Amino acid sequence: MNLLPPGKKLILASKSPRRKALLEEMGIPFEARTKEVEEDYPENLEGAQIAEYLARKKAKAFRNEIAKNEVVLSSDTVVWCTGRSLAKARDAEEAAQMLRMLSNRSHEVITAVCLYAQHRIVVFSDKTVVHFNRLKEEDIQYYIRHFKPFDKAGAYGIQEWIGMVGIRAIEGSYFTVMGLPTHLVFERLRHF
Repeated sequence: MNLLPPGKKLILASKSPRRKALLEEMGIPFEARTKEVEEDYPENLEGAQIAEYLARKKAKAFRNEIAKNEVVLSSDTVVWCTGRSLAKARDAEEAAQMLRMLSNRSHEVITAVCLYAQHRIVVFSDKTVVHFNRLKEEDIQYYIRHFKPFDKAGAYGIQEWIGMVGIRAIEGSYFTVMGLPTHLVFERLRHF
């Protein structure tokens, strides 16, 4: 289902296999293109501000090569817990530290999306609250060893084993936690 006007083409600016799969499952045609972008941001930003800043930054990396008929979709997900952003873990120990922090508490997952064309930019975000059970150390180590969650904010994927056994509830969109607020993407592309 092409939600863009005839002749327009959607460019997914992401390496995320989850974002690609979600767009495919929605039936939205796209081409994937990526650029290396430093995921740094001003220290004064919090939660949704971080995700929106980074989504915009990723889209603007295409500003000198986007064609008139192209719309870039970029995204960023932030896990916000106890007043700080949990980015992607660099190694197993950092992943374990993050999962220990998430254990037996609630946190926010904020995914921002930027739709970027030559003369238009739209940035929006969605927030889901995730409630984790208490995670045993053996569960944390099992998950890290078998799933290597180093490409995920907060060092976990809700669709993986840890989500099945460790998450007791969510308030909001499951797909926002996966990395793309599909309901908002559908609506915003339709009206872009």
